[in-house]
Amino acid sequence: MLNLTYPYKLKLTQEQQQTYEAWLETSRRVWNYALAERKDWYKSRAGSIDRCSLRGEYVIPADAPRPTFSSQCKALTQARKVYPDLGAAHSQMLQQVLRRLEKAFVSMWENGHGFPRFKKPGRMRSLLFPQLGKTPVRGNRVKLPGVGWVKMRLSRPIPEGFIVKQAQVVKRASGWYVMLTLQCDVAVPDITPHGEALGIDVGLSNYLATSTGELVPRPRFLVDLQSKLRLLQQRASHKVKGSNNWRKAHHKVAKLYERIRNGRQDFFYKLAHRLCDGVGMVFAEKLNFQAWARGLFSKHTLDAAHGEFLRILKWVCWKRGVFYAEVNAKGTSQICPSCGTNTGKKDLSVRVHRCPECGYTTDRDIAAAQIVMQRGLAAVGQTVKMLGEGLSVGSP
Repeated sequence: MLNLTYPYKLKLTQEQQQTYEAWLETSRRVWNYALAERKDWYKSRAGSIDRCSLRGEYVIPADAPRPTFSSQCKALTQARKVYPDLGAAHSQMLQQVLRRLEKAFVSMWENGHGFPRFKKPGRMRSLLFPQLGKTPVRGNRVKLPGVGWVKMRLSRPIPEGFIVKQAQVVKRASGWYVMLTLQCDVAVPDITPHGEALGIDVGLSNYLATSTGELVPRPRFLVDLQSKLRLLQQRASHKVKGSNNWRKAHHKVAKLYERIRNGRQDFFYKLAHRLCDGVGMVFAEKLNFQAWARGLFSKHTLDAAHGEFLRILKWVCWKRGVFYAEVNAKGTSQICPSCGTNTGKKDLSVRVHRCPECGYTTDRDIAAAQIVMQRGLAAVGQTVKMLGEGLSVGSP
């Protein structure tokens, strides 16, 4: 089974926007109520049995079951008969809000994520519709629950053989978008190692270096617009909270953030496609980018978003039939790719690799990318070829 997600920009009328705005507010209230119900149950079990808390006590019967997705869905069905706002909203869309809350708690238990938070007005920005009618897309129009047929900007056609399974309507600073989940009943074979190999080494001095000798400069998405962002944030902080001018100022800040995000995504996809040209294998380092983000250059590390780029690179490699794998990153800058000699640990200020044994000299990041390629070839069981003394960077 193959699933794809295609985003399209919607052209909602004023009435349709008001309908979805009301549904977003209803979804936010459902989220907050369900979260409060779960939080009160946990707090009632967190106190000591031999003493009272100085803050307060939650009086909940001892035999009261823990709120779950199933129990809260049943309660939601009964509440829809009493409250008109809940009855007006799409039932499956509200159930998906509860399912999202359940996933947040599972992520907290299993992955160590933080406790789910309450959402302030305006923080709920997406509506998920798990089921659509027959042929929900006709040309450049899509049929959505609650609003009917809506025009959309068909930036790319839906591929043949795929059916639309679900839709997620997202509100952004630049407008409304729909994420169509497409499904096709086909078996996708695993990609096997083949063709030419390419190793990459990511960093901050250059965004990445390749084993063929290419150095990609690091674009500064946030840093270049930081002064403008700071100015807009200062203007927004001087407005009266909740006023129209306050909303307009925060909307400008959100549009600038979206511009930064779009520029970063565009750069990532174009670079990933360029790396896949003419190669059959791509190897990268397996790094802990969360530890990078806590270092001295945390702002620049988060701006570079290497983890997001490698995720996109993995997806592009799969889409284009290129084998992708990650290798151990330990000591990639300490080994000579020409003779395999360990040259010792280098300071970050040392940007040139010089081997005292064979005399091989190249950029430090390029040498690390060549070691990554050699480790990747060894991992997939192919012959590792050393560069050899005297060969220039990028030569076959």
